[in-house]
Amino acid sequence: MAVSDSNIVKLAPEAGAPAYRSAPHNIEAEQSLLGAILVNNDAFYRVSDFLEQKHFYEPIHQLIFETASSLIRAGKVATPVTLKTFLPADTDLGGITVSQYLARLAAEATTIINAQDYGRTIYDLSQRRDLIRIGEDMVNVAYDAPVDFAPRAQIEDAERRLYELAEQGQYDGGFQKFGQALTVAIDMAARAYERVGNLSGLASGLRDMDTKLGGLQASDLIILAGRPAMGKTALATNIAYNVARAWEGELQPDGTTKSVNGGVVGFFSLEMSAEQLATRILSERTGISSSMIRRGGITENDFEKIRDHAIEMQHLPFHVDDTGGLSIAQVMARARRLKRQKGLDLLIIDYIQLLSGSGKRSDNRVQEVTEITTSLKALAKELNIPIIALSQLSRQVEARDDKRPQLADLRESGSIEQDADVVLFVFREEYYLQNKEPKIGTPEYEKWQLEMSLVHGKAEVIIGKQRHGPTGTIKLHFDSSVTRFGDLADEDQLPAHI
Repeated sequence: MAVSDSNIVKLAPEAGAPAYRSAPHNIEAEQSLLGAILVNNDAFYRVSDFLEQKHFYEPIHQLIFETASSLIRAGKVATPVTLKTFLPADTDLGGITVSQYLARLAAEATTIINAQDYGRTIYDLSQRRDLIRIGEDMVNVAYDAPVDFAPRAQIEDAERRLYELAEQGQYDGGFQKFGQALTVAIDMAARAYERVGNLSGLASGLRDMDTKLGGLQASDLIILAGRPAMGKTALATNIAYNVARAWEGELQPDGTTKSVNGGVVGFFSLEMSAEQLATRILSERTGISSSMIRRGGITENDFEKIRDHAIEMQHLPFHVDDTGGLSIAQVMARARRLKRQKGLDLLIIDYIQLLSGSGKRSDNRVQEVTEITTSLKALAKELNIPIIALSQLSRQVEARDDKRPQLADLRESGSIEQDADVVLFVFREEYYLQNKEPKIGTPEYEKWQLEMSLVHGKAEVIIGKQRHGPTGTIKLHFDSSVTRFGDLADEDQLPAHI
């Protein structure tokens, strides 16, 4: 491959070569960086945490950088003399040999101080070439796609590739002074002090849950699990509504809006339609059962109440996607799009077992769920938001006398338990007890009535795992007629019996 530089080698273009736009590159920056490394191997460590062989445009430069990297990492010295042994001696570089080219690189080298700047230039130009490749692939696929290939699938694949490109090899990472980390921690504490409820995370709107969790923490993957009819979706929708209703935004100098309280909510409803979800939330807010709303068995006053709440809810930053059969790649692409277009502070997925992996349907479901939970955790970190993912529990719960869930009850529990920062279980003793109603008038019936009175309208949210805090049980009130969770009044705050 011909290499050109005004100070080193100048070659004419190949005869008969077609006229076209060359991909973005800077041969001089590549030569200057390689020369600096050959003169002083310390220059390599200024770029080694983000620059790779593939980022160089010229193949011979890729080979020189990779060979020098291997020598330096092995504790040896990389110079023109040591490198030439490992490079093909018969390579023609515009009439000079590899040995001569290495010597000229070293002779024309600039100071080590500029090494990182050259490295960043090389990296940025490599990203531009990758962008061009993605764009060309999009054009070619769009032209040649078969009839049954949906454009939406291509869009989501392009989004995935673009975000992968944005995330990999960033040169602003690495070690930082501990003082910087302290500053971030103090800022977080200051924001918690100013926020309603003095929480470091998003307020769920449920007092005791917020006390135990400190709010819903950014970058956390929160698994909310339970058996059917325990109220998983109800709790998730209650939290979503509370967060969206509390939202307050502040306009930034760049024209974007920053959430200062509450948050913008994205809700993937893989089981229920958007209309069913809206009906459930309307029922919860108005106190009118969803079955009455669906059947139309409501009074004029009820209708006015529904209308008033609907008007209020119309403007909430609450976005629902009820597309069924989504893959984890599609979920990630749509979440990123929502974050970019509308903002996103909390993402809820109902529920994990209805998602599929990014590839073809796998016979190994455990492996597929591992990909899903790992991707959700990575997405929570990437978007810097809490993600609440609902999960079903295995049937083994039903076989036990004490039906309170445990971590081992999670379906495909290995990866779910491992990737989650917080695992919450919803449990209602009342549900199991009401199915055991004995015959009226028997001694067992009186005992059952007493037990039912103790658990009626009560639910437990069991913290099975929490990376940043304690485990334990949160007691909540649950109104099954309108699927609403609320704070449970303290015993000492209950009204006195008359």
